[in-house]
Amino acid sequence: MIATPGFNYITPDEYLEMEEISEIKHEYIDGYVYAMAGANDPHVTIASNAFTMIRSHLRGSNCRVYISDMKARIDSLNRFYYPDVMVTCDPSDAQTPNHKRFPKLIIDVLSKSTEGFDRGDKFADYQQIETLEEYVLVSTKRQSLECFRRNEEGLWVLKSYSGEQDKFQLSSINFEGKFDNLYEDVSF
Repeated sequence: MIATPGFNYITPDEYLEMEEISEIKHEYIDGYVYAMAGANDPHVTIASNAFTMIRSHLRGSNCRVYISDMKARIDSLNRFYYPDVMVTCDPSDAQTPNHKRFPKLIIDVLSKSTEGFDRGDKFADYQQIETLEEYVLVSTKRQSLECFRRNEEGLWVLKSYSGEQDKFQLSSINFEGKFDNLYEDVSF
């Protein structure tokens, strides 16, 4: 994430207006915008595969799944991020066509340039979303994912899955997936 030069502090509404006409995507943190870099083939393929699997699973439910062009808004922290995949089941999210406030599941595919941020500050920010039940980090280096789940006490518990296990669970949406499908067409 790189700060966009020439911008001073802007309000969330100004950010949303700017983002509607921008040719590139920006994330928003405390009034400042940060240009997003493009992704590589494994990153895009994994995100697309995850979206496709989850979309098929949720078809006919009251939940919606979004891929990388939908923003997650964290009101309490004055932040907007673009998760790779996001699921919301809250009817209130239908009122905001360019961002969602009540995600249940967020998936980020790790890249070399953003892995530290995704695991650190971004995950800390996502924890402020009361409706978020799971945050999933997917590796582009090997068949592996880390699933952080909020338990009944509000603590985040890690469950790791690897390709040797063949399958993984996303309990927030009652989904079981196969690593072969998640990593289809990905070369390491």
